[in-house]
This record gives sequence, structure tokens and C-alpha cells, in this order.
Amino acid sequence: MLKKMLAGAALALGLAGAAEAGQTFDAVKARGVLNCGVNVGVAGFSLPDSQGVWRGMDADLCRGLAAAVFGDPAKVRFVPLTAVQRFTALQSGEIDVLIRQTTLTMTRDTSLGLRMVAANLYDGHGFMVRKDAGVTEPKGMDGMTICLSPGTTNELVTTDWFRTNNLRFTPLLQERMQDNATALQSGRCDAIGTDATQLAALRSQFTNPANFVILPERFSKEPYGPVVRRDDQEWFDVVRWTLSALIQAEELGVTSRNLEQMRGSPNPDIRRLLGVDPVLGNSLKLDPAWAVNAIKAIGNYGELFERNLGPQTPIGLERGLNRLWTDGGLMYSWPMR
Repeated sequence: MLKKMLAGAALALGLAGAAEAGQTFDAVKARGVLNCGVNVGVAGFSLPDSQGVWRGMDADLCRGLAAAVFGDPAKVRFVPLTAVQRFTALQSGEIDVLIRQTTLTMTRDTSLGLRMVAANLYDGHGFMVRKDAGVTEPKGMDGMTICLSPGTTNELVTTDWFRTNNLRFTPLLQERMQDNATALQSGRCDAIGTDATQLAALRSQFTNPANFVILPERFSKEPYGPVVRRDDQEWFDVVRWTLSALIQAEELGVTSRNLEQMRGSPNPDIRRLLGVDPVLGNSLKLDPAWAVNAIKAIGNYGELFERNLGPQTPIGLERGLNRLWTDGGLMYSWPMR
């Protein structure tokens, strides 16, 4: 009897594994284009330029993933989504992956039929206020009207913080962060509550950015990362290890400019990453040059950050926690061997 029970359990597990193998991955490959969910428009992350081309860190990560899968970063369809729309679009199959400033949390990972993949940016909740309000710390925001996006962790963090500190605020809820930015500039709200990188991105687009102050305090841990459905472990692996490849490339000194030179390196880690030894690509059922294609398309992690968010951009962010672990940050690639 025990043997029959064990055999039945093994068969059930085998069938479950077969049912979950390759559904999204195979659909993406057969379609020949990646459907990637992004924000409707935040500078530095995903925002169409004057030619209608999507620019920003999240948009580039979509391109990098397309390059890893197809060898062509152009084989991506950008699907702009609000915070309310994003998870439904992924659950329904409208998109293959969500790369949209989404905080990785336990409840999202365990209750939505989704998988949080890995962090591509570490952030924290903050507030931006009008400079003429004279507010230097969040406790001076008592009684303010605060613009927030519904369905976000920021709405919850703001509510919890004000309640904990016995302070009052009036929420003005709008799905689009650009609408919140317009409301702050016009005086409909006194502050915006969201992650600090988004605040910096919004301010960079203001008519008079010097008139607004981002308060220095942070009130939460907000690790952003890609999200996929729980229907395909193979697809989860492709997304996770493509991101990891960008981080390891920076760790190893591999850039979009020195790829060909570095392929001649005797370093085993570099040879595996760049497909000279094809073991990594084979394990993902991808071309041996999958990581080369991604790095060539968008650069390593450091290049990606500096181009879209760094000090030389209008966003003007220091890397902070997003530095490599060897430089005091949190960015750390799992061993790729």
C-alpha cells in the first residue's frame, strides 16, 4: 500500500511538473515577440520619447530579455499599464512578464498566482512636497492632501505611517502617476507619496523642479523586480538569470563595448557567461550567446543604471543601495556555474 501511495504521489508530481513546463516560454518563442508590461509613463523607467520609442530602465530590461530569447532586442511589444491594471494583465496572459516598478512582497508572491523573480532596483517610500510649504520632515505634513496611486504599497505605507504617528492626511487617489504630478504642480495636493526614484523621475519633468523638495526620510523597503505567472518554471528561470547575467557582467568587468575582447579571457566565469562554454545557455534552452545578446543590447547592470537614472541624467540618482556588493551595495549575482 505504501509503495502504491508513493508511486501515485510521484506520478502526480510528474504530471504537475509537465503541466507547468514551458507554457509561457513556448508561447513566447512561437509568437516571436515578447509582450512586456511597463508603466504608462515615468521618466527613467518607461516613457515614450518624441519619436514614440520607449526609454528607461524598465523598457531596456524588456529589450534585454527579448535579446536573450530571440537574439533581437526589437522583438518586444510594450504594454503600458497602471498600478491597478498590472497584475490582472499578467494573470490573464495579456503580457508575458511585468517589468514595471513593482515591489516584490510576500503576499503578492503567494496569493496572486504570480512569481516575484528577483530585485533589479532597491528603493524606499518617500514624500515630495512644495518648497514653499516650509516642510523639512514628514511630521510637518499633518493635515496635508497627499497624491497617491491606488493599489500600490505606497498607499498602504502612507496610511500606516500617518496612523502610527497620530497625524491626519487627505488622500487624493489617481491611477496615473503623471496625473499626481500635475495635481501637485497645480496645487490640488500638497505632496506626492511614492518611491524615491519615482519622485526624482517625476520632478525631473516638472516645469520648475527647484520648487519641489524630496524629503530625505525613507519609510519602507521597496525592492523592484520582474514578475511572471506561476505557470512556467522555465520562463521564470530565463527572466531571473537574464537579470543575473547583467549583474555578473558588471562584477566581471564585461561591458557592451568590450564583449568581443572579453570572450578571449581564460576566466571560466567569463567564458561561461559569454557562451564560449555553452553550459549556461544550454541549461536555459537558449542560444549559447543569450547573455552576450542581452549585454550587447542594453549593457551590464551598471551601464543600465547610469544611462537611465544616474547622476549624468535628468533623474540624477546616485546608485546607493544599487551599487555592487563589492562596493557597499546590495547588487549581487548568484553564482552562474
